[in-house]
Amino acid sequence: MRIHTGEKPYTCLQCGLSFTLKETFRMHMKVHTREKPFTCKLCGKSFNRKLSLRNHLKIHSEEKPYTCSQCGKRFTHKQHLDVHMRIHTGESPFTCQQCGKSFTQKGTLNRHMGIHTGKKPFSCQLCRKSFTRKIVLERHVRIHTGEKPYTCGQCGKSFCQHGNLIVHMRIHNGENPFICRQCGRSFNHKGSHNRHMRTHTGERP
Repeated sequence: MRIHTGEKPYTCLQCGLSFTLKETFRMHMKVHTREKPFTCKLCGKSFNRKLSLRNHLKIHSEEKPYTCSQCGKRFTHKQHLDVHMRIHTGESPFTCQQCGKSFTQKGTLNRHMGIHTGKKPFSCQLCRKSFTRKIVLERHVRIHTGEKPYTCGQCGKSFCQHGNLIVHMRIHNGENPFICRQCGRSFNHKGSHNRHMRTHTGERP
């Protein structure tokens, strides 16, 4: 009933955030206590969630024999390399029949279609906001909990989204996968690449 009444009886004494559910409150507290009960037996790195440990273990268990000739990034499977190469070539073979927008992956097109169908089956129990995908809901919930499960192994900075960590890591490894086909300049973020392209096309945002 607290979801409907808006009651939030669990308050964090560290930052003042309040929560409806005890479990959500407990997850949030790990942000302050830095409790990381899940430890990798191979390298000793610890995590505050079992899922984060599971994702980390892939680093140890998977070989990456496929290397991108453009930027040196390595992949476990050839199909992952093929998809990655589209960043460099600009190829977007999957096109939405409704609006004409194109995508590098079929899964991304399928998710995009939710915009046209209007279906949002995944709802946040804390604020009732709805989403087309479960993973987007999970990212949204971190706004309420303050959880940042993705940590940079180089500098310790944490992020609530895995994509933000990937972009951040390019600062350390110098990777610039987005290359301008007009002048050859490269960028570590797609948004920066798109803004740069406007200097050639004259297009205004």
